[in-house]
This record gives sequence, structure tokens and C-alpha cells, in this order.
Amino acid sequence: MPDVTDAVAALERIAYLLEERLEPPYRVRAFRGAAASLRRAGADEVVRLHAAGELTDLAGIGEKTAKVVDEALRGEVPGYLSRLEAERPDPAAQPGSALRARLRGDCHSHSDWSDGGSPIREMVAAARALGHDYLALTDHSPRLTVAHGLDRGRLEEQLDVVAEVNAEMEGDGGPPFRLLTGIEVDINEDGTLDQDDDLLARLDVVVASVHSKLRMEAPAMTRRMCVALANPHVDILGHCTGRMVVGKGRPESTFDHELVFEAARSFDKAVEVNCRPERLDPPRRLLRLLVDGGVKLSIDTDAHAPGQLEWQPLGCARAEEAGVDPALVVNTWAADDLLAWAASHG
Repeated sequence: MPDVTDAVAALERIAYLLEERLEPPYRVRAFRGAAASLRRAGADEVVRLHAAGELTDLAGIGEKTAKVVDEALRGEVPGYLSRLEAERPDPAAQPGSALRARLRGDCHSHSDWSDGGSPIREMVAAARALGHDYLALTDHSPRLTVAHGLDRGRLEEQLDVVAEVNAEMEGDGGPPFRLLTGIEVDINEDGTLDQDDDLLARLDVVVASVHSKLRMEAPAMTRRMCVALANPHVDILGHCTGRMVVGKGRPESTFDHELVFEAARSFDKAVEVNCRPERLDPPRRLLRLLVDGGVKLSIDTDAHAPGQLEWQPLGCARAEEAGVDPALVVNTWAADDLLAWAASHG
């Protein structure tokens, strides 16, 4: 009997590789949806439909996904999967690979609780497969309604889920791993944070980012960011310029870079090296300024899907180019050291 698990695995691997390539979300959803459809139908029904040439009768199975399933059920490596794997660069040969090998985790990620595309457990499984020791779950705060940000009640509920996931991993026989509680909290226009202080104090890692009024005048933006960095609950300043470098793009926010980066250094906070291909924030000239100033960095993917957790080499290459000291990259540290540093801010 053909092994339907091979077909499911092939569909999910294709989705993962498409996420890594930043392909359109609808394309990724087609393959993840097809895998879910096979699971719902069950092995016997899938085999029956395959034998009858009727795979496309299953909801969520189109011509392209049916071809992948057909090839997998015949014991072949699907051609589409083979092509994607062949086009994938060798991670060990990429610029930044030496620094990437020293990273112990990722401090900025999203799940389907806000604007991510996958459940928490799928994000965790992908991070463990990459060899991470930890992943910080940093879904958005409530002000960012377009991203379905978490209000107080939903964040408290998520903390319970994180505790459940960590308890499940303790006895599952897999490599040691910790899912860290966190948030990507919006920095309000006056520098305050978009979540209650007592709740922020319970989190392992707080990434603070500007998502609104990105074109504020430089003095106001400078004050906004410095006030946020002075907040004892903040650990990492996310995608500091807010720029976008693909499509129509978006220019950098203007602020006093030296003053903001000195605030980060003096308050012992980290500035994020955001690895998303459409951000690559901060730009090289500012990354060199951070390195020269001895400011701590956190090289994070800002992943919204499992395959995007593969993006850390993009930030590592830029950080290596700027001459970063790996000891100042906070996610080269063991989890206990990272948590002790974050707790010291409170």
C-alpha cells in the first residue's frame, strides 16, 4: 500500500521551501492546505482516489498538488520538490555561516495567534529542526489590529499555551528546547508601550517596535525611541528604521541615530538585526555605527512561517561584514544567560 505520509511530508516540505524563498502566501497555503486535506481524508481514502485517478476530488487538491501526491505515492521524489531542493543554496557556504553556527536561538517570531501563518507547535518544531535551543514567541500587541494583535486576555491565554508546549517537550525525547514567552510590543507615539506593565514584566523577552507614524519628525521619533529604550520592560529594539527594500519600498524613519544607539548601549538593550529579506534593517551604515559603539545586537528572523526561520544567515552576513563581536550578539548566548540579561532590565 502506498505510504500517504510520504505525500504529506512532500507537500509540507514544498511549503517550507516556498516560505524560505518568500514566495506569495497563497502559493504556500496551497501546499499546506493540500497536506491538511490528505490528513483529513485518511490513508485509505487517499489511496482509493489515487488508484481511480480522482485525487482532485479532494477539497484543497489541485492539479499541481495532485501531481506531487501522485509522484510521492508512486515512491518517487516529486519533481517540484527536487527542483526546489536543487535551487536551494548550501547554508554552510553562505556568507555569515560562521556567525550563524554560533546562534543559539531566535528572539523574534510570530504565530497564527497574530499575523503569522502557522500554529505555535509548528514554529517550535521548525526551530528545533534547525538546531536552536530556544525560540521567543513575540506576537503583536493589541494596537496593531491589522495583525490581530493580542490584547491582555489573549496574551494571558497564550502564556498558558507556552507552558503546555514546554511541558510536552520535557518528556518527548527530542533535543532540549525552550519556547520563550514574549511580545513584539508597539511603541506608542509618546514612547510608552502598547501593553500593561504587569503583563510585560511576566514575559521572557520583549521586542519593542515602531509600526505607526513612521514619518514623524526626527526629534519626535528620537524621543519616542529613547523613551521606549529606557523602559525597564524592553529588551530589544525591533527593525529600528522601519524601511522596506522590495516592491514599492519604504524609506527609513528619521531619528538621531547616535543618540538612540547610545540609549540602547547605556540601558544595556539590544538593537535587532532584522533578517527579513524585505527589511534587512538596519542598513549597513547604521549597523557599522552600532558595532563601533559596542551596542548589543539580536539577529532575528521576524519569522511569520516555519520556513522563514531559515533567514538568519542574511542578518549574520551583514553583521560579520560590519565586524561584530559575536559575544555582543545576545542570541549567541545560552537561554539562561539571555533570560538573566533580560531580567536585569526590570
